[in-house]
Amino acid sequence: MTPGEILIAPFADYDFMRRALAGGVALALGAAPLGVFLVLRRMSLVGDAIAHAILPGAALATLLFGASTLSLSIGAFAAAIIVFVGAGLMARFGKTPEDAGLAVFYLAALALGGALASRGDGIDLERLLFGSPLGMDAGALMLAAGAASASLLGLAVIARPLAYDTADPDFLGDFGRSGATAHLVFLALVAVNLVAGFHALGALLSVGLMILPGVAARFWATTLTGALLAALVTGIAGVVLGLLASFHADVAAGPAIVSVLVLLTVASGLVGPQGGALGRFARPAHLEG
Repeated sequence: MTPGEILIAPFADYDFMRRALAGGVALALGAAPLGVFLVLRRMSLVGDAIAHAILPGAALATLLFGASTLSLSIGAFAAAIIVFVGAGLMARFGKTPEDAGLAVFYLAALALGGALASRGDGIDLERLLFGSPLGMDAGALMLAAGAASASLLGLAVIARPLAYDTADPDFLGDFGRSGATAHLVFLALVAVNLVAGFHALGALLSVGLMILPGVAARFWATTLTGALLAALVTGIAGVVLGLLASFHADVAAGPAIVSVLVLLTVASGLVGPQGGALGRFARPAHLEG
């Protein structure tokens, strides 16, 4: 096969591949920059918890209203908010750390979602868990595009206070301001993008398109702007290469995309110029006198 047949023909010849590419790139544009802040703020568990929490909402919405994009999205978003608020209340009024509260709630949500899905004959549990990028319809594409637009515009507005709050949470408070608003907007954007990604990658894998590019970016950039760009490149590359791997190897597209992102992240950790393992091993040791 020629390079054109390997890299271009799948997208040129098949409409479902073009839809998957458009939706995947839109999801990467929205999710990857958020992942940078999640990693910097050490909130990866929050993203994972919200991603798992959407399962019972989506399953219940399917049972009550059918498996439309709108009903799934509303149910998934509502479940994510309930889990996050519940964990916050547990941390605020109880003696449970917030990360432990999130773990309790997202495990409960995952178990409840699986139980609900098992009771519904019309529920495709595999699709709820792992998604179907190749089956994205017009509604899912519009949701992905809307989530990307909201993320890019929202980050443009809150980038400065969010960056200050990430680097030094006390800084804004010292000047009479707080990063609480930026933090809440940021969490809302995370939830919206995970719900949008749910249609393509499912409840278990949607967080991968957010967290993995953010982790990989740390090995390629020393500035926030550089990290955001590196995450975008990594996310888009993961989508394109994952779809190609899915097409040629005849494997599920969602797991293929996340598997490629894992490989890109591991490769970044090995050869990245900012703390990559091979660079550290190759650096000559300084003699102590």
